[in-house]
Amino acid sequence: MQYLVGIDIGSTCAKTIVMNRKREIVHRFMQPTGWSSVDTAQQIEKRLLKLGVEKDHAGIVATGYGRVSVPYADQCVTEITCHGKGACFLYGARDLMVVDIGGQDTKIIALEAGAVMDFSMNDKCSAGTGRFLEVMANTLSLRPGELCEMASLGGGTAISSMCTVFAESEVISLIGRGEQKENIAYAVMDSIVSKVASQAARFQLQGKTVCLTGGLCGFENLRQALSKKLGVDVAAHEEGRYAGAVGAALCANAFAQQKAASE
Repeated sequence: MQYLVGIDIGSTCAKTIVMNRKREIVHRFMQPTGWSSVDTAQQIEKRLLKLGVEKDHAGIVATGYGRVSVPYADQCVTEITCHGKGACFLYGARDLMVVDIGGQDTKIIALEAGAVMDFSMNDKCSAGTGRFLEVMANTLSLRPGELCEMASLGGGTAISSMCTVFAESEVISLIGRGEQKENIAYAVMDSIVSKVASQAARFQLQGKTVCLTGGLCGFENLRQALSKKLGVDVAAHEEGRYAGAVGAALCANAFAQQKAASE
């Protein structure tokens, strides 16, 4: 087996990682999930073939929202397991608290010796997720990254509703009252990190290595705001968005070893 492939089809973005047998990342790419996970999986397969990664010479594991839509995968593995494995690999640590802020949900995963000991997922409400940030940014005619940068310049404003629909109405009301855009951006950011902090309340974070994965891990101001809200330094990695796909590729490696041992 020449390649290890991890495919993480999330609700908004699909990430793919290709490793060699030395567990070195040789290819990485992402694309919008779109309305059909099946179509996305087919597009990923075509792209892998163009890279010379063929099914007969690869171990493939799928994870994420659309993992069941990857018929060429050898195995499907949950996001919790894959994000845990991927974070341990990226951060070079086996004892971690992982905060994964995805498009539609937020996961907090406690790992000891590389194994998942406990986890929490938010409810079906999208507050505190990438989708919440995207909706609010659109309302302010900003990109998500621009909103996060602008938030550091504001303050003194709050959004009371945790529901995305009602929160958007609050933002529209603040705009109508002439509130400064920087202050509204601050309120949006504070709402997100407050939701994550509330979810993390039952975990012991002090003295632990806390890291951020998911689509928002590249926003430095959000990382700083979350660190302040949690009272611990939250680490971010440049490949953090790929953590689920990295973990899936590592699961493909374990699957290949088990298969070889049984033959």
